[in-house]
Amino acid sequence: MAEFPHFSIGVDDKHGFVAVSSASVSEHLAHWYLSHEQFEPVPGEVGLYRLTDPERDGRDRAAQAALDLQRHGYTVRTDLPLGTAERARARESSKQPSRLTRAAASRSPQLGRSSPQPPSALRPVPPKPAYAPTVHLTGICGGRNR
Repeated sequence: MAEFPHFSIGVDDKHGFVAVSSASVSEHLAHWYLSHEQFEPVPGEVGLYRLTDPERDGRDRAAQAALDLQRHGYTVRTDLPLGTAERARARESSKQPSRLTRAAASRSPQLGRSSPQPPSALRPVPPKPAYAPTVHLTGICGGRNR
């Protein structure tokens, strides 16, 4: 007996990239997951969701949504090629640091090329006083006054 997938993601001529959940996923949970994957309910179509802004890299975003749902343990049937999103995920998990990681670890070019100075050159250290200063510690502990 073939098991139905939890979600199906594909392309529709009228609505673009669409997703639908099976009866094994509650309506509330399907709405939560699909809305977080940038899908919105199609008005007048119960249980049908379409990808928001499909012109903005819609195929890759829909494929990434399928991979994200699979990562959460759901079965997903799709007619989209998952190659681009799989390559992005493999690149993300590879040992090679990403451009963002390398940029965060390097010195900003906006700070200039000033030579590092010792802390003593930045601020003069005041001389030690010849006497012991008297310090009154009233009201610091926040308790009752006696």
